[in-house]
Amino acid sequence: MADSSIETKTLEAKCLCGSVHFTVDIPKASLPLSLYLCHCSICRFTTGAPCIFHASLGEGIKPNFIAPSSEKSLTTYSIKGADCTYDFCSTCGCHIAGVALDRGEWTVATSIFTDHGPDNFKLTSHTFSESAKDKGLAQILTHLGDQKLPDWNPPKDDPRAKIVEAKPEVGEDGQDRLRAECHCGGVSFTIKRPTQEVLDHEIVRGCVSPIDPTKWIASFDMCSDCRLSNGTHLVGWAFLPLNHCEPKINSDLKFGTAKVYESSPGVQRCFCGTCGATIFYGNDPRKLQGPGNWQIMDLATGILRAPEGAMAENWLTWRSNLAWTDSGKKFDTAFTDGLEKGMKEYVVKASGKDVSLSIDF
Repeated sequence: MADSSIETKTLEAKCLCGSVHFTVDIPKASLPLSLYLCHCSICRFTTGAPCIFHASLGEGIKPNFIAPSSEKSLTTYSIKGADCTYDFCSTCGCHIAGVALDRGEWTVATSIFTDHGPDNFKLTSHTFSESAKDKGLAQILTHLGDQKLPDWNPPKDDPRAKIVEAKPEVGEDGQDRLRAECHCGGVSFTIKRPTQEVLDHEIVRGCVSPIDPTKWIASFDMCSDCRLSNGTHLVGWAFLPLNHCEPKINSDLKFGTAKVYESSPGVQRCFCGTCGATIFYGNDPRKLQGPGNWQIMDLATGILRAPEGAMAENWLTWRSNLAWTDSGKKFDTAFTDGLEKGMKEYVVKASGKDVSLSIDF
């Protein structure tokens, strides 16, 4: 019988479009792999997500790509001074891994694995939450069951502790604007606050906060398609009409370095073709008929540059309930349970009351 220290278990991973498909052979003695959530600005701005979900495979363990998939299916994004590249699917934009510069060590996105059970992965900590200024998701997901999640940040005098600051912006009309920008800057625009036109529209007014008419509604989404196109357990979406973005963005979503993947007929998923950040989700039924050229979009909150922090509380009212909770629980029960509980507590604290509501567009 082989020594248990060299016995391996094969884990499978696949992005939404299937262009990236591989297995990894992990020593059973190394399981479950330690998973951490990184909230640094690089991880948020290269994915469009609240944080990244990473686990190191260990030195020398690399993906075994399943044909026709190969490393050529990946776009590699290099960052000056970083010790790794950020690799994502060239077709659907799914974040796949942080890869050492010599390509010898892979820190993979665990959210794309077909079996994320506790025998394979264990969430152990938050990291770099202070980079989000308001601690982002780390202030919401504080526990898994009775276990408090550690929250590691570098010392204040460590260069890695430097925060990417954002400044308030105003438009030509003198009104507030909020910058949305991916890490490489190839996708960059601002959004307006809700206008009277929005409030008067029978359907589009559903994007506006029921608490504060100057804010948009936002929600965390746990659906499997978003997980596999983002490479993260969840994505945060802010809901708003496309005509409230500046400069003007056409309905085909082709602007700057943006690419569009049609994940199913009439569904558009927009991401940066250079750094991989998720930008928009849209679908044809939201291209509303009638005057005004109204088109409701989901905007990835991970690329918002709100001066107050990653949750953009001066611009967004987060709803208490998660989208596609059942899908989240099927994939990672402990994470989804912890997030569901934490989100309800966070919203009551932030908004003064429960904001459970349905999204009907």
